[in-house]
Amino acid sequence: MNLIELQAIYKTYHVGEIDVPVLKGISLSVDQGEFVALMGASGSGKSTLMNILGCLDRPTSGRYFFEGREISTLSADDRALLRNHKIGFVFQNFNLLPRTTVLENVILPLTYTNEPITDREAKHRAMELIKRVGLADRAHHEPSQLSGGQQQRVAIARALINRPSLLLADEPTGNLDSHTSQEVLAMFEQLNHEKGITIILVTHDPNVARHAKRIIYISDGVIGNSDFRPSDSGRVAI
Repeated sequence: MNLIELQAIYKTYHVGEIDVPVLKGISLSVDQGEFVALMGASGSGKSTLMNILGCLDRPTSGRYFFEGREISTLSADDRALLRNHKIGFVFQNFNLLPRTTVLENVILPLTYTNEPITDREAKHRAMELIKRVGLADRAHHEPSQLSGGQQQRVAIARALINRPSLLLADEPTGNLDSHTSQEVLAMFEQLNHEKGITIILVTHDPNVARHAKRIIYISDGVIGNSDFRPSDSGRVAI
């Protein structure tokens, strides 16, 4: 079953009197439970495409279906509602709130939803995720007291707190050393394998992309070979 379907997506930015086309007719689909890497060089259009997939922006033209519902024409408020309920984000720079504990950072997205949940239930759900990412003994620490890898684990837990259908990871290992990067990528593999979470990993690094089950290449705003599947020898053991 398709979680995502894009049909002839175009995105053009207007800079003064100049039109700058960034996406030029993107069509692709991602099934529920896939782990996909979106790979391209800087300026290829991958970040713009991720913003559209994450409902942070909308296309100039074309159709975007999410769980069978067309969302390309939704208002900003309706896109925000969909984001809060269906999409989790992990960014290169972690984006954790300083002077706020791990537990409070993970709980934060629940304050933006209409889900009826008590403070006790919210703390319980957050602690379960914090334990899952191996930081139970750091729940009451602030980000400044954590390593980069630990901060990214907190960001992953926060992205999962609303039980999203889709996890978007934008260069999630960009600020990590190679060993910590492998640990974070292994965690994504485990979440996909055990929980069936659909993951789209945005990267320019072929070694990172190789951990996904399918690689979609984007260059100059168009999709190249979207059916490349890395060999198992390049994957991290779960």
